[in-house]
Amino acid sequence: MVIYGIYIVSKSGGLIFNYDNVVPKIETEKKFSYPLDIKLRTENKKIVVEFGQKEGIQVGHVLNAINGIPVTGHQMDNGQSALEFLDKKENYPVTLQFGRPKMTTNEKIFLASMFYPLFAIASQLSPEPKSSGIEVLEADTFRLNCFQTLTGVKIMIVSDRAQIGVEILLKRIYELYADYALKNPFYSLEMPIRCELFDSNLKNVLEQIEKVGINNI
Repeated sequence: MVIYGIYIVSKSGGLIFNYDNVVPKIETEKKFSYPLDIKLRTENKKIVVEFGQKEGIQVGHVLNAINGIPVTGHQMDNGQSALEFLDKKENYPVTLQFGRPKMTTNEKIFLASMFYPLFAIASQLSPEPKSSGIEVLEADTFRLNCFQTLTGVKIMIVSDRAQIGVEILLKRIYELYADYALKNPFYSLEMPIRCELFDSNLKNVLEQIEKVGINNI
């Protein structure tokens, strides 16, 4: 049972805080013969899988290494162009290592802004008035829990599907937000949270959860 990450979104839909707690490292290595039976393309200065997912290699995974040589951006660390190397038949067979791409800050900001309208649409779709919107969003590999404060700020936790007591943690984070962000005279609403006391106390809570469990925080 794991807490993967914590996100706080302002009432206007902007990402004002995020913390990556546990980021699972997903890497798959496989030997390929010529011609390459997966399609690669360049995206955001990275080489990613566009088509042909197989044996743990998924669409969107990033090419990390060729024959053990790390790939940074479009180039191998020995100076060769990765795509040009893979286009040449004489270089095969090759061993390619793929991994899940690490989200950039801009990508996190974009995803937070996408969640905001989905939350509003869910509220409007409800047959009952004053719906709370999306509280739980569950996928096959994770669960997202969302708590909306009275001022419209949304606190989200991405966790393992088996993680229990996330609602308790959401309310504890809200208490930390109220105590160390809102009561900070140098903090302005809607602005990114940059408060050492908030950061340190949040980390302490997460460490405590790993030791004694959520129900004991």
